[in-house]
Amino acid sequence: MIEFWKDFQEIIKKRTNLQSYKTWFEPIQPVEYTDSAIKLQVPSRFFLEWLEEHYYSLINEAITKIFGREITIHYLIKEEERDEIQIEENKLSMDETKTYLPQPSGSISIPRELPRPSTAVTVTAHNQMLIPRYTFENFIKGESNQFARAAALAVANNPGGTSFNPLVIYGGAGLGKTHLVHSIGNRVLQSGKSNNVLYVSSEKFTVDFVESIQRDSVSEFLNFYRGVDLLLVDDIQFFSGKEKTQDIFFHTFNALYQSGKQIVLSCDRPPKDLKGLNERLISRFQWGLTADIQPPDLETRIAILLKKSSDDGIELPRNVIEFIAANVTSNIRELEGCLISLLARSSLENRDITLELARDVVQSIVGEVKTHITIEEIQKTVAEHLNIPEDLLRAKTRKQEIANARQIAMYLSKELTNSSLKTIGLHFGGRDHSTVIHACQTIEDLISTDSTQKNMVLQIRKKLEGVMRG
Repeated sequence: MIEFWKDFQEIIKKRTNLQSYKTWFEPIQPVEYTDSAIKLQVPSRFFLEWLEEHYYSLINEAITKIFGREITIHYLIKEEERDEIQIEENKLSMDETKTYLPQPSGSISIPRELPRPSTAVTVTAHNQMLIPRYTFENFIKGESNQFARAAALAVANNPGGTSFNPLVIYGGAGLGKTHLVHSIGNRVLQSGKSNNVLYVSSEKFTVDFVESIQRDSVSEFLNFYRGVDLLLVDDIQFFSGKEKTQDIFFHTFNALYQSGKQIVLSCDRPPKDLKGLNERLISRFQWGLTADIQPPDLETRIAILLKKSSDDGIELPRNVIEFIAANVTSNIRELEGCLISLLARSSLENRDITLELARDVVQSIVGEVKTHITIEEIQKTVAEHLNIPEDLLRAKTRKQEIANARQIAMYLSKELTNSSLKTIGLHFGGRDHSTVIHACQTIEDLISTDSTQKNMVLQIRKKLEGVMRG
């Protein structure tokens, strides 16, 4: 079975990017295999639903390619196992990256003292404005930032030698712009390409300029800023309205550019949308490459939490990580802040890290927590309310009573979960999305014309909302 799984992993690696592979395929473990079926273990029900929605066809194609025939795939959900087995590491992983799985109890003990952050690189005295821990190695790449990261890496490997000059990285607060800017500087220092690197915020540049005027040392200011090989300026939107600062930066920019020096800038929006900046400066900002960073997608948020907790020496339950990632969606800073708050609450209150504690922490940060209910819970509630066997909802029978119950369950699955139509259909005996669409339309029509049907659906929904409130 080991050889088969290695083949499977190789196929998947070729068909997905590295981050997707690490997040969604490394945690899978083969458990059992027969000539006609294979059983795979996944960390959680959330994990399984994501797989079914996004990688159902890919997994089946890979399995079929390996065995030369269709094989039935059964999934075993780790967090629902009753046996007290702790899996510490995915032994079938193709590299040394750990995938952290929850303990069967759903909780975990952590040290009562919070871990201290580590530093990555050492910089020389005149480059102390760079933050050493911000490197490319610990920047989590995802679809939302991969273009900006690739551009930043190209500049770091050949400063002043690409057409990406200036490189402007833009995006909302807390998305990783500053991390990337510092990563460029740290990489240039580490590689020895230059020891003359300067990072400043736009406020620091402005303060330095004002002080140089007060001390009558503007020429020294100009010589200092124009003498660097790599100038990194964060948050240039704060130059807005500062006419004299913009003027001096314009001339500094020109001097560096004409000397073949690299300029890297960050801001919160595209240069063309920056208000209060003069046109000639905006024009300069558009000479090179503009790369944006978007809010991280779910895969990236999960990867960030796994990396951050691993760096801190903490193994979090998978369901806790998924819960945080599903609810804290705006930016990385808030995501990391939530994790720090969770560790602090656990340490200070002497509590294990559980889903309940995570819910309290997330609610205090984002204000409102998404409440999740599974398609299985909907099926169970519908079957109990209508007094029919639950498995018939997934069966092929077209008996009117069963078909109506199945349509109600499909309708409520669409209304109360974030699952795609394809995923919903898979949970009802592998039906396709068009069947789900028809079912939902049928129930919507009945609700609007049949008061009995409407009341029944409302009663079931009320029960489900009670389940959601816990």
